[in-house]
Amino acid sequence: MSSSPAARRGRSLGSNPASSFRRFCMRAPSLASGVAAAVACSCASPLDDYESDYLPRVPASRVRSIEALELSAYASPLPEEKETSQAEALAKPPDPFAGMERVPLTLEQNRAWTLANNLNLKVALVDPVIANETLSEEEARFEWVFFGSAREARFDQPSDSRLDSNQFTSTDVEMGVRIPLRSGGTATVELPFNRSETDNEFDTLSPSYAGDVRFSISQPLLRGAGRRANLHGIRIARLENDIVQAQTNLEVIRQLAEADRVYWRLYRAERILEVRQQQYDLALAQLERARRRVAAQVDPEVEIIRAEAGLASQLEQIIIAENDVRNAQRDLKRIVNQPGLEMESPVVIEIANEPDPVYLNLDEEALVAAALDTRMEMLELELRLAQDLSTIDFQKNQALPLFTLDYAYTINGLGASVGEAATMVHDKNFEDWSVGVSVEAPLGNEAAESRVHRAILQRLQRLSTKEDRKQQIRQEVLTAVDQVRAAWQRILAARQNVLAAARTLRAEEKQYEVGARTSTEVLDAQTRLADAQASEIAALVDYQVAQIDLAFATGMLMGAARVEWTPRDPRGALDAFGDDPARQPKVERTN
Repeated sequence: MSSSPAARRGRSLGSNPASSFRRFCMRAPSLASGVAAAVACSCASPLDDYESDYLPRVPASRVRSIEALELSAYASPLPEEKETSQAEALAKPPDPFAGMERVPLTLEQNRAWTLANNLNLKVALVDPVIANETLSEEEARFEWVFFGSAREARFDQPSDSRLDSNQFTSTDVEMGVRIPLRSGGTATVELPFNRSETDNEFDTLSPSYAGDVRFSISQPLLRGAGRRANLHGIRIARLENDIVQAQTNLEVIRQLAEADRVYWRLYRAERILEVRQQQYDLALAQLERARRRVAAQVDPEVEIIRAEAGLASQLEQIIIAENDVRNAQRDLKRIVNQPGLEMESPVVIEIANEPDPVYLNLDEEALVAAALDTRMEMLELELRLAQDLSTIDFQKNQALPLFTLDYAYTINGLGASVGEAATMVHDKNFEDWSVGVSVEAPLGNEAAESRVHRAILQRLQRLSTKEDRKQQIRQEVLTAVDQVRAAWQRILAARQNVLAAARTLRAEEKQYEVGARTSTEVLDAQTRLADAQASEIAALVDYQVAQIDLAFATGMLMGAARVEWTPRDPRGALDAFGDDPARQPKVERTN
């Protein structure tokens, strides 16, 4: 007998009797434990209800009440307050990341850590394993089934004739194998055995031994006939397995793209913090110039007040920028989930890559064609359409009448001993056979016909969905291309803005030195320069993110390396029955 697809994947199916016997022996201890537990529990009354039969219930106070949060209960004691001088109040805040361990992180390492540790990916990578088990379950429909039974009976009945027995003892033992066929039928091989003993004086054999060999087959000829109809469930499960693989692949792309986006967002937060600190230094320098000019009685004292107000406003910007860096650090640490880089860990991730913007003259139609060929959503739709086609064929088969051919062949054996009965079977002196047909057809058959029409309509509906999905993908790619182009133009504009703002600041400072400008005007020029620098940083990062979004819209990822993944089995090396010891979760990346 040919091996099944599941057997070729390394799974042992019941179509191999030796393999099935090994699996049965491996499970025997578990079965014995189950029987022992059933015997141990037999002392409990089957009519009574015991609280130990159920899991403990959650108290109502836990699920029906909402606690009030008192923040003061979680606050540490405040240090003694002391008066703060004006100079101390305007001093640059200490670096919150000073003294912390710093870990440089490249884009490649960021992706590798995300693949290996991201919790969302760990969840998604289990889905193919579950789908594979579902496929194995469906393929197990054609496992051979061993069956057996034994019965001992003793009859003691009054009789009104000497021809009838008063006491009769019978022992029946039967065993066999039932073989599901991929053609839809069932073949059965049975070995029934009987020992009977009676007190009837006219019985020529007492005790008597009867042993037979029986073969039977039942094969549908219309409904349920043929390999295509009977392999429909396996075909659907295989396609569903591929669908889950496609969905998992899409989730891997989504998580890696998000890791790239968060990586560049952290870069933006760190660079903007540097800009805000530089802006503070410029404002502090302006305050020193104002103090010198006021001390020289060149400017009025209000210039110092203006300069101090400008310096104070920069402190707020630094605090906001530092908090943005902390939030971006936590986002990236959560995504990579690398041991030693927990969200609350005193470790700072340093972005090792710098944006390298290069102008790209993109071919929109080529990108759209690549997206339609690569996107996992299109592959999933194609697989769903294949499922629909198989379902239509299956439902058409189920709408046919049930016409079954049955055949049975038996070799009979009887004797005063087991040996005599076996000899008679071997000699085939007594043989029986029977053949018959059975027919069943619903009157009207409306239910089956409705299932056929529903399957056809679902396929037609999905075909319309396919065209809509193509339009959505085209729109996403074109929008992403526009974002890349717009981000490039923003980079060019932002650089010109930075150059102009720097020239304006130098001019304002010179005008201030000759008394033609106030501190307010110099501080405004400094603010415009800082805003222009922040806009340039944002444009550089947005250009990187726009390329990531374009790659995601085409169903791919940025970078020169090809990313490969394998399903993750959370059970580890062995499953519940000790099968498949080679199962190991792993993640690979190849160039």
